[in-house]
Amino acid sequence: MVMQTLNFIVNGGKATGGPPIGPALGPLGINTMQVVAKINEETAEYDGLPVPVEVTIDTDTKGFTVAVGMLTTFALISQVTGIKKGSSTPNTDLVADMSFADLIGIAKKKRPGIYAKTLKSATSEVLGSCHSAGVTVDGRPAGEVQEAIRAGEYDSQLAE
Repeated sequence: MVMQTLNFIVNGGKATGGPPIGPALGPLGINTMQVVAKINEETAEYDGLPVPVEVTIDTDTKGFTVAVGMLTTFALISQVTGIKKGSSTPNTDLVADMSFADLIGIAKKKRPGIYAKTLKSATSEVLGSCHSAGVTVDGRPAGEVQEAIRAGEYDSQLAE
């Protein structure tokens, strides 16, 4: 049993049998469209965002598995807010707003890939990216929300 792992960056839910997937799978004798369908199924929730995907193939049985990698924090923020790029002057030019519930949702998605011990600290890490991108949370600047978290204002929502 020989396992081969291939890594791709695909647009969520929009992978095709063309490059880079088709040319990589063709020589292995794998049904490319089955792999593409599985990738699109696994990445559908990240519609249009660049998503890292790992495809592991058993070259003997032609079986495969698809694992979706971690998106960048900014990609998740842009998915929620609809922005294409962050602010060039985030301290003065705010480009979008998100709810605190969306912030927690992003922190929960990112938590397996970061070193945060608690949801509270994971949320604080995501807030750092919000600040850098010029994104507010419930109409409040990220720094102000950070202070509110430290003061315990959101403890009930951040309980695990």
